[in-house]
Amino acid sequence: MNLAQGRINTEYTIKDIDTNDEEIKDFLFTLGCYEGESITLISILADNYVITVKDARYSIDKDLAEAIII
Repeated sequence: MNLAQGRINTEYTIKDIDTNDEEIKDFLFTLGCYEGESITLISILADNYVITVKDARYSIDKDLAEAIII
């Protein structure tokens, strides 16, 4: 299951980053999104997903949310 299919206000553990684009992998890594890290989906507004990783809040688009496997 990817993050775009997740439920709001639920904490998940990242199992994998599923993308062939190294730029996306590197960007998510800079946010702290990597295997084993906890992530919480706060809200979904249109195609923007508000997430919390390591006590920081970010807004990511649907493509990034679909790359995060939980």
